[in-house]
Amino acid sequence: MRHLLQPRVLKGASIAAAVSAVASYPRLVFWLHRPAPLWYLEATIFVCCILLWGFVLAWHEPYTHRPVFLLKLDLMPLSIATLTGLGTAVAFHLWLDPSLRSKFPEQYPPDLTHWLASVPFILGFNQLFLIFAPFDWLMRLAKKRWVATTLTGLWGAILLALKLHSQSAALAPPLLAVMLAGRVVTGFLVVWCYLQGGVGLVCWWTLLLESRHLLDIV
Repeated sequence: MRHLLQPRVLKGASIAAAVSAVASYPRLVFWLHRPAPLWYLEATIFVCCILLWGFVLAWHEPYTHRPVFLLKLDLMPLSIATLTGLGTAVAFHLWLDPSLRSKFPEQYPPDLTHWLASVPFILGFNQLFLIFAPFDWLMRLAKKRWVATTLTGLWGAILLALKLHSQSAALAPPLLAVMLAGRVVTGFLVVWCYLQGGVGLVCWWTLLLESRHLLDIV
């Protein structure tokens, strides 16, 4: 816990949490059925992100020996991330999105404005909640990369399963299995990008994946 309570970690986590809260704002504006006022949701995200970014800034570098942020990326990790990001985007666009769009249209941006609002939220909060903070917390506990990576991938699949369970539309078992497997695989890919290029490479990979929606709305 000594890493988590260091002043530099708390300061950095507060700044990063403020960025995450600002990045989440456009997505919250388009949330028509908000359970609370906008200011309350923004404050909640800010406070939660301080803790989540604290996990990242306190434990990532000491336990992985890799920086959280890299200003200069090596060509090989950047090339691999680009190819896998584009490949995953094509696979999702061709084989998953057509079925899921008809069942969960609210999960897909209907126009460019909604896409521009959703992408900062995904970059600023989703990956923090699904990948960065869980992976670094698990690294602190297990101190083994393969254990932390596996459990992080399973964490994403569990959250997806819970989300789908709360939906009214039923999914065929093969489609459900493909979705869960896809979440695990993408979790592994994002963790690899995180270890090789830090937050910046993950943002690039995620942007490539989310850009597939532009084929349907532009």
